[in-house]
Amino acid sequence: MAERLGDPGSVRRALDLCCGTGAAFPYLLPLCSRGLAGVDFSLGMLAEARRKLRARPSCGPPVLLLQQDVLDLGVAGGFQLATCFGALGHVRRRDQPTFFRAVRSALDPGGRFALVTAPLPPPWSPRLWLAAAFDAGMWLRNRLWRPPFVMYYLALPLARARRLLQEAGFAVEELPLATPFQRARLLLARRPS
Repeated sequence: MAERLGDPGSVRRALDLCCGTGAAFPYLLPLCSRGLAGVDFSLGMLAEARRKLRARPSCGPPVLLLQQDVLDLGVAGGFQLATCFGALGHVRRRDQPTFFRAVRSALDPGGRFALVTAPLPPPWSPRLWLAAAFDAGMWLRNRLWRPPFVMYYLALPLARARRLLQEAGFAVEELPLATPFQRARLLLARRPS
């Protein structure tokens, strides 16, 4: 996937949303010439990302880690690439339009937002019913315990992601991925110039 995001040094600044422990940083850092910002709500995840960064060689662009709500980034431009990998299930359905508008505002005109999703499995697929059971269990858990933990597997399938990105003003390109998950798609959403 990283090879589809650009050549080494082709991005001035990138923004990794819901970066967690920084798993995408090794792939994003070579793309960046000026810097990378990782944003996550969890201090524990950011602490692990910071530990991993300290263990790497100090060459390359600087990395800024921010504890921030991705629905309220407070950034107007400055980034040429934004990514969110493996964390879209943590964004509630009702907040997804707000999330995509926040991403759009963080990007410079012509900037791109990369995310991975997949179409809903067909009704006869065990994957659909396992994911639906997990989501139902999570819904019930959040009705019974506080604070809630948001993680839903079926919250942002491919068709919904495309539609919401287009409604937020992005031009969307869909690319297949050569992964064990053959249904996965890389969406590259470009903010118009």
